[in-house]
Amino acid sequence: MSAIPPALPASSAASEKATLSASDWEQAALDLIAEKGVSALAVAPLARRLGITKGSFYWHFASRDELLEQALKRWERRDFEHLARSLDSDQPAAERLAEFILRTSRQNRSHQIHAALCAASDHPRVKPYIERITQRRLQYLTKAFRELGMDDDAARHRARLTYTSYVGYIQLQIRGMAPERGSDEFESYVRHAMKTLLNPG
Repeated sequence: MSAIPPALPASSAASEKATLSASDWEQAALDLIAEKGVSALAVAPLARRLGITKGSFYWHFASRDELLEQALKRWERRDFEHLARSLDSDQPAAERLAEFILRTSRQNRSHQIHAALCAASDHPRVKPYIERITQRRLQYLTKAFRELGMDDDAARHRARLTYTSYVGYIQLQIRGMAPERGSDEFESYVRHAMKTLLNPG
């Protein structure tokens, strides 16, 4: 271990160590980031949120920054897996892109984490993750649009347009300014987005 945990009775220390894994702390960190932003991530409030003392944290991490780094790695791995399953599957390109647009309109924890990290994109630890993930998503989208018959420039531009509409939409969702899911306006928006973004012409 890279840090000595605060002194605890032996039985209590062993219990703390066994109660939560590093993975548990990483997921809790991502949940907190989604709800309150990167600046809210701190060991003491996170421990209170989990109902455990800080001793458990120091069995797994040397510092708050190390936790943030590992949580970001966890999120990037998960994003890559989701991307590979959807945009790099054997489905026709039009179906893959349509599913991407549909997922964009579904408010979920992943979108909340993404929005919070974008808001902290100038943070020295967050910035490289946001840049890599953005470039990877744009590459997958560009590849799919090429498969629809677009030339390289058109596919690149359409990928950027699709991705910026995604980023903008989740920002509106978080602020309660997007059409409510299930409403006529919502369904009309999704149909319009698909028709506009997936039209090769």
